[in-house]
Amino acid sequence: MCDESTEAENEAYAERVRLSRRELGMGAGAALAAVVTGCASTHAPVQEPDSIPAPANAEKAAPPETTGRAVTIDTPDGTAEAFFVTPKSGKHPGVLMWPDVAGLRDAYRTTATRLASEGYAVLAVNQYYRSAKLPLLTTFSEWRTEEGKKKIAPMREAITPEGIARDGAAFAAWLDQQKEVDAARKLATCGYCMGGPFTFRTAAAVPKRVGVVASFHGGGLVTDEPASPYALLPQIKAAALICIAQNDDEREPEVKTKLRQAAEGAHVPAEIEVYPAQHGFCTVDSPVYDRRQAERAWARMLATFERYL
Repeated sequence: MCDESTEAENEAYAERVRLSRRELGMGAGAALAAVVTGCASTHAPVQEPDSIPAPANAEKAAPPETTGRAVTIDTPDGTAEAFFVTPKSGKHPGVLMWPDVAGLRDAYRTTATRLASEGYAVLAVNQYYRSAKLPLLTTFSEWRTEEGKKKIAPMREAITPEGIARDGAAFAAWLDQQKEVDAARKLATCGYCMGGPFTFRTAAAVPKRVGVVASFHGGGLVTDEPASPYALLPQIKAAALICIAQNDDEREPEVKTKLRQAAEGAHVPAEIEVYPAQHGFCTVDSPVYDRRQAERAWARMLATFERYL
């Protein structure tokens, strides 16, 4: 998850990439661009997992135009700000998106809009609404500063497992009330970094509504706490897509095994894979964003949504 250890690992990884690019005669600017765009990956292709099959090959129509707006949502704990984006016409499955530690910003508005263009009604939320209104931070790099971490730390501490469960239920209910959402179909919830475990808590809070949870380099999925996210799997009636970063797996290699065992015991269909990329690889403004692996994870999410929503 996003902590000091992860940041140190990611900085070392970025430095190794910069050094390797210099050896190839690339300047500092090109090296940084390679990290940001994901072009620096030197990993070999990984065979696609088959636990959740991809949709049948077919020509896709042009993506629908989207429309987005800032919204506020009443929860048991206050009023939350969020960004809601949908195709311009029709009803679509709803998706609740939980951002990473740096909170709701343009990077997640962009990601939500892209997902809406695939035919989903997407709600990206300010998980820190109890402590502050938007804007919080404008980029992930701001969180990496001493000032940014100092700003976010107390907001992060104010979030509890019980609070996230209440939030998830309130956000799901709000989605179901929107004219753009097809409430006859299941919802999905996706989360990044600290948002990964929030998907589990949402699905456990409203198991009749959530059909898919998707966690991308989620932190704290397996802990010794009674309310650990993986311990909630028996309460979840959803398929799970869990994309784990390689450095998270190196630090806690037992997590993937415990997740698989828990999913099997709960009869939850799950795709659990370690991706050859660093923690944060799916977040478009992260310094370790890996376009190649992020696109693989994105494709797996769309395939899972298509099958289970």
